[in-house]
Amino acid sequence: MKAALVRTLVRLLIVPVAAVLAALMVGAPGAHAATDLSRVAEALRESPVYVDPEATAQLSEADAEALADKIEDADKPVFVAVLPADYPTENLFQNLRTETGVTGLYGIRLGDEFDARADSSVLSRQAVDNLVTAVRGAGDAKAQLNDFVDDALRNVGGSAPSTWTDGSGGDGVPTAALITTGAVLAAGGAGAYALARRNRRRHAEEQRAALERLRVVVDEDITAFGEELDRLDFHPGEPGADDAMRADYEHALDAYEQAKSLMAAATKPEDVRAVTQAVEDGRFALATLAARREGRPLPERRPPCFFDPRHGPSVVDATWTPPGGATREVPVCAADATRLADGRDPVIREVDTEYGRRPYWDAGPAYGPWAGGYFGGGILPGLLIGTMLGSMMATPSYAADYGAGYGDFGGYEGGDLSGADFNTDDFSGGFGGGDFGGGDFGGGGDFGGGF
Repeated sequence: MKAALVRTLVRLLIVPVAAVLAALMVGAPGAHAATDLSRVAEALRESPVYVDPEATAQLSEADAEALADKIEDADKPVFVAVLPADYPTENLFQNLRTETGVTGLYGIRLGDEFDARADSSVLSRQAVDNLVTAVRGAGDAKAQLNDFVDDALRNVGGSAPSTWTDGSGGDGVPTAALITTGAVLAAGGAGAYALARRNRRRHAEEQRAALERLRVVVDEDITAFGEELDRLDFHPGEPGADDAMRADYEHALDAYEQAKSLMAAATKPEDVRAVTQAVEDGRFALATLAARREGRPLPERRPPCFFDPRHGPSVVDATWTPPGGATREVPVCAADATRLADGRDPVIREVDTEYGRRPYWDAGPAYGPWAGGYFGGGILPGLLIGTMLGSMMATPSYAADYGAGYGDFGGYEGGDLSGADFNTDDFSGGFGGGDFGGGDFGGGGDFGGGF
């Protein structure tokens, strides 16, 4: 890789100088001091792997480079630091996260011990705990850190920070070294930049493709809503119309126009949540208007029919067991409630997938925001238990790629430059008081100690 070649050439220029400095420090009693944490953080803002000069015996330059390339190619906010065994441990994770200012997952190898912490927006406490437990006792630093990174890249949410590809120097590279390698950087700069941006482009293309597939379904929803408006055939000046009816009708019209406008402006799947929220709100306004005109009691505000939101607001919760799944209560329209009571199948919303027509909950991750707009407020997880979409939406990586869909995972997404604005509980515990190692690491990756 050109990017890897550039970093390697720069580091080769630095190594002799570092070796001389290290030799001078060895020869001077009391001269050794731990690398300042701000320098470690500066290096991690430029590259995902930092190896302290006093810890190079643990992880060679070539192995560190290969590990960094793996993380950068995956485009995930995973940071690895290899520090000497006697490095100060008090508040180490919290202070490193503050100095770095980047949301992500941080793994630290300290001598022969290892632990990790993460912003909960990219990886849950339990997931970090599991990752750390899985690699403890994995052998030497190279094996352990590669295992950790491989597992982490499959689970962590978000994207790599833009500072890894902004063209700045890397591991605190001196100006002289940059000048020396200027010709190489100039020759390979375009190619290196293109390579580093490959995964981000691919992700953006996948998001655009998902949005276009989703657009077909959302347009069907908006069209169906517009047809409902036409069928109602309400005229604000008709006999018997009052201000409440006119307000309902205006609300429905506004929701229809808002849905069209929001969908036209959508650039990623998570933008669709606002569209389906508008459609759901407009449909309820129509149901309220119909009840007023017919002299019926006003409907209770309920979520739409689970099987197909185009059926309109639900009227009751019914027991339903999907094929091969667990029984759950779902909101249903009157027609589907009757079908279920008669032992018949409900009319389920199916959409086109590469495997043919499938229910929306088995059609792919982009339908999370679509369903979240209809079934927000915490109801959706219970409805989707055991489905493909439900399993996806329960992961932080899904939230980072498609939005939470329901609820709010909170925080910044991985790779965001959030500075000191983060939950310190995510990074506290463990190192404080010298508890590093011996299996007593604040619960092996748990946050806040003792969880």
